[in-house]
Amino acid sequence: MDSIIEGFKRAFLLIFNLDAELLSIIFLSLRVSGTALLIVSIIGLPMSALVSLKKFPARGLLISIMNTLMGLPPVVVGLFVYIMLSRSGPIGFMGLLYTPSAMIIAQTILAFPIVVSLCHSAIVSVNPIIKQASMTLGATPLQISVTIIKEAMYGIMSGIIAAFGRVMAEVGAILIVGGNIAGYTRVMTTTIALETDKGNFELAIALGIILLTISLVINSTLHFIQRKGALPVNR
Repeated sequence: MDSIIEGFKRAFLLIFNLDAELLSIIFLSLRVSGTALLIVSIIGLPMSALVSLKKFPARGLLISIMNTLMGLPPVVVGLFVYIMLSRSGPIGFMGLLYTPSAMIIAQTILAFPIVVSLCHSAIVSVNPIIKQASMTLGATPLQISVTIIKEAMYGIMSGIIAAFGRVMAEVGAILIVGGNIAGYTRVMTTTIALETDKGNFELAIALGIILLTISLVINSTLHFIQRKGALPVNR
């Protein structure tokens, strides 16, 4: 019991003293997950809008695939990316394996179906009256689409935040493709796993506290956005 208490004391000292190793791990985690989320948002949002607002062959199949991939096991993604980036893989010549770029690729694949599916749900949930009113006022198809997307903005933001929470807490895929190299590809989740195995509880606890704090901020923001988006309906 005393060792656990001592571990928490040392953990808080690491946080309050802004330990350099701790900060570098946190910043790398945020950089990798943030970059993956930015890429997913740039690609996924237009795709979710297209799927939601346009009818085309295999549209239903595409939606089903995205919904299914929301539960994609991270280790499977890690294995797939590892095979692609390994020396004998199709893009192994790029030398991306065991780099932050490989971790970004893995997290992008994990977050993509989440963003597309949740944003699609938000867009199709917009009241049809809004589309009808826009058409009555003589809006162009583009203006109608923009109006619908604006109305779904709270739901879209919720989807993006949910995806960020998923990739921030992910360990399996980035451990496989990143290699957990100290000072280079070691992020919060992989460090917690490693340091716990080594018995170095103070660093693991400190990172656990930071990760829980980030998770709390993400969930609080998500709850606030969802409540904000629900206000017009409840009035």
